[in-house]
This record gives sequence, structure tokens and C-alpha cells, in this order.
Amino acid sequence: MGPLVTAKVHDALRAAARSGTTTARCSLDLERTTTVVETDAEGWAWRGQRYRYLDACKDRTIYYWTGEGFEPVARFTGSLIKLVPTDWGPPTFEIDGIKMLPTSQVSPWEDARQKVAMIQPRGKVVLDTCGGLGYFAAWCVDGGATRVLSYEKNPDVLWLRSLNPWSPVPGGALDLTRGDITEQVAGLPDASVDAILHDPPRFGIAGELYSQAFYDHLARVIRRKGLLFHYTGSPNRLTSGRDVPNEVAKRLRLSGFAAEIRGDGVFGVRRG
Repeated sequence: MGPLVTAKVHDALRAAARSGTTTARCSLDLERTTTVVETDAEGWAWRGQRYRYLDACKDRTIYYWTGEGFEPVARFTGSLIKLVPTDWGPPTFEIDGIKMLPTSQVSPWEDARQKVAMIQPRGKVVLDTCGGLGYFAAWCVDGGATRVLSYEKNPDVLWLRSLNPWSPVPGGALDLTRGDITEQVAGLPDASVDAILHDPPRFGIAGELYSQAFYDHLARVIRRKGLLFHYTGSPNRLTSGRDVPNEVAKRLRLSGFAAEIRGDGVFGVRRG
């Protein structure tokens, strides 16, 4: 993977050059590691490759090396999908400006760890319905899951993953499928998973992932006493006109889960 540059890194490199320092220590992989970079007035060098400073390096943008120049980690096919830096290191991503992962009070990486801990992944087969950047899946593998069935339907999100050093590489315990879970779930056998992580886009974007029919499928594929965490966020009832967490809990109960609101989502246990 080539270097990833943010405004913070770019400013540090230019400041080092202006001060007359010939090297700077920084991170070129979004704070996973640090490295030493050679700097001068014209640009910088890393691992035998020369790079020029960017003409413009915007905040809230991550740039990747294409082989010829730096470009934003962003694509626009039907929606603008963009990898976005955070103060924590691990990035979030946005779809048409809507942030997909919590970042205001906790790292999205740490947030994923806390949520995965609820379903106690060790020794389990876990269904990860909406893979996103793969943070849930990464913590499931780290937590000893025997198999993680992860689905992501958007090819542009999968492209973001390929450039994100915090995203897990498929293989081993992680099975990553490009596909729409609302279609794929029908092909999963009854009682074939031990736990479920469901982190859909907000209701207004993907209402089908909040439907009674979909929850009935989740209840079908999970074993008795299996654990589920469903992220809902905390939408403002006054502006959204809905109480999404309570609506979700009610539908999950109808599907066969004992469900309760927990944090920014709903925790459920499949009734026996």
C-alpha cells in the first residue's frame, strides 16, 4: 500500500522543510504506524520514492498515491462515497456527506470493539450484515470468532476498504461477500449462525434493513439464545418524526428476540 496523506501530515512535512530539518517522523497509514520521511523545499521521499507537495490539501480528505499523483480517496458513481480522517487515526466514511460511523466521542475502531464485545464472538459463527469498512469483522476475528460472514453490497465501499489500512483483509476466519444482505439472507440455512451484528445505514436510506420481513430472517438464521446487536444511532425524534430504536426493539420482539435498547442500538437474545 502506498502512502496516505492528510492535511495534518502534509502540514507537518512542509513545516519540517521550512525549519531546515531534513527528516520528519509521521504516519503515512492513518496512525497505524509511524515512519521517517526525508523532506526538502520541493517535496519528500519515502521508501526510495520522491513525492511533490500537493498544490491543495483539504481538511477532511485522505489522499492516496495513484502511481502518478495524489488523489482523494473518494468516488462518485450514484453517491459520493468518501474516506474521512478522524482525530483518532482510524477513518470513518461518508455517503453523500452523511457520516456512517461514530467519531465525536470515541474512535470508530474503539466503538466497534465495544459493540462486538456485546455478542461475545469467541468460538462463534458471526453474521456481519453490512460490512462497511470492516471494523466489526476485524474485532470479531481478533475476539476469536471461528467464522465471520460479512456482506457489503456497495463496490465503492469495498474500494475504500482496499485503501484503508485499518480494514481487515478477507481470508482465514473472515468471509467477505459482495452482495445485498436483504437478498443473501434468504440463502442462509436455519440456525446457522451464533451471533449477529447489524449496522445498517440510517432508516431513511435503507428502510428495507429495518423491516419486519428482514428481522424474521435474522431470527431464522440465528441459533436459540444467540446474541444480536443492532446499531440504530440516536436520531432526534423531533426532526426525524420517528422513535427508531423503540420501533426496532418492537419488531425484533415480534420476530422472536428478547430485545432492549442499549447505548446507541438494540441488543437482543433469540428466545428458545
